[in-house]
Amino acid sequence: MKPTVLCAVVLALLSTMPASAAQHWKVDYARSKLGFTVSWSNQPFTAVFRSWKADIDFDPADLAHSRASVTVNLASETSDDSETDDGIKGADGFQVSQFPTALFRVASFTHAFGDRYVATGTLSIKGLSRPITLPFTLTMSGATAHVVGKAVVLRTDFHVGTGEWAKADPVAYEVTVNVDLVASKSGT
Repeated sequence: MKPTVLCAVVLALLSTMPASAAQHWKVDYARSKLGFTVSWSNQPFTAVFRSWKADIDFDPADLAHSRASVTVNLASETSDDSETDDGIKGADGFQVSQFPTALFRVASFTHAFGDRYVATGTLSIKGLSRPITLPFTLTMSGATAHVVGKAVVLRTDFHVGTGEWAKADPVAYEVTVNVDLVASKSGT
């Protein structure tokens, strides 16, 4: 085979190979929490989601190939107040009968400084999508990662809190999404 043909074949094979991929991570759901806090009658109201799935490929040394998506079962929302939970899941809230899940898809990761990173992506709730920035800290210990982050979203951007709950009083427009995630490298 002529050298130029051999080079062309090698280049063609290399161009069809996938780019380097970031490490896949397996979430430890028993040790992780995903939820939110909102001011309700000037008091914090905090809830968690009991059912959610995260698909994460992340490498702090290869952020360009890192990606993540999180699907949340909105009907799994729970707090210390079951009556309020029913309202949050109902027609004026998440409307889970028609929109059972929320999706956060990360478009990019950036390194801020030290152990601080930022995930930028799109949050979709009730068929509405908005850009979201999630700053987080990353602590690595061997094959285990611990991520803690918070993002502020406006519930009105997703038509959450309609009817009597449409105003900022008693429920604030700003909702803080709380992430506390523990994961290990796949295969460990």
